[in-house]
Amino acid sequence: MPWQQLKINVKAKDAETLSELLEGTGAQAVTFVDAKDTPVYEPKPGEVLLWPDTQVIGLYEADVDLTPIVTGLKSHDLFIDGMFYKQDQLEDREWEREWMDNFHPMRFGKRLWICPSWREAPEPDAVNIKLDPGLAFGTGTHPTTRLCLEWLDAQELHTKSLVDFGCGSGILAVAALKLGAKSVCGIDIDPQALLASEQNARNNNVANALSLYLPDNQPSLQVDIVLANILAGPLKQLSHVITDYCKVGGTLVMSGILREQADEVMHVYQQDFRFDAVANADDWVRLVGHRFK
Repeated sequence: MPWQQLKINVKAKDAETLSELLEGTGAQAVTFVDAKDTPVYEPKPGEVLLWPDTQVIGLYEADVDLTPIVTGLKSHDLFIDGMFYKQDQLEDREWEREWMDNFHPMRFGKRLWICPSWREAPEPDAVNIKLDPGLAFGTGTHPTTRLCLEWLDAQELHTKSLVDFGCGSGILAVAALKLGAKSVCGIDIDPQALLASEQNARNNNVANALSLYLPDNQPSLQVDIVLANILAGPLKQLSHVITDYCKVGGTLVMSGILREQADEVMHVYQQDFRFDAVANADDWVRLVGHRFK
């Protein structure tokens, strides 16, 4: 089926309102794109990240007349200073097939592969995780997730217990279990993320070793390794909660942190942890701390 797009630039604070307006005009889908190509944080679970200037894209069937839709939008209070928009016709192509073709198996470290379910594993004897894009947050493509997966791949995880704080799609939890961890507790503020984590664990035959909780009913426990791939703000705000999960002698792995934020995050945790050298990927870092008291 042929389609057309209506692209409109707004301030980040107005993007959700515009999304609702487009849905009300019959848009079949609405997406957000950075209008200024600024650096992007990986969103924390349950959060849709909006940039300082955001392009909101409404997808319509090709036979929909966009003229009255544009006219109606221009009269809205959002566009008192003018509406910057563009209309695009999309070719009639097999979009699902093209979307699937964009995702390939990805290797992390020496042993670990993330493979879409519709592709053959390049190394059948490696540690292969089946994970399809679109299930909550985290498919391995973002540098912060990659940094954590590479760290896990380099560890001896047998007999180890872990907490995946902000588990999203469950990619880190599933990877740890596939690499031999004894058990993982996943915690997330978004019920949809917990459902995705459970499904991904089942797809990889490790669901029996994964427990999942919302913050309101999270258990009291201490583990060997705590993974927290969220954002610098929550890492600082929730430092006491995150620290309490890590036993003395245990390891804390944090990502979702920009290079310029690394020192301030380590400062918050330094009274309990000694940190390894900072690992970098693009503009992002991974911090690994060892709890000494």
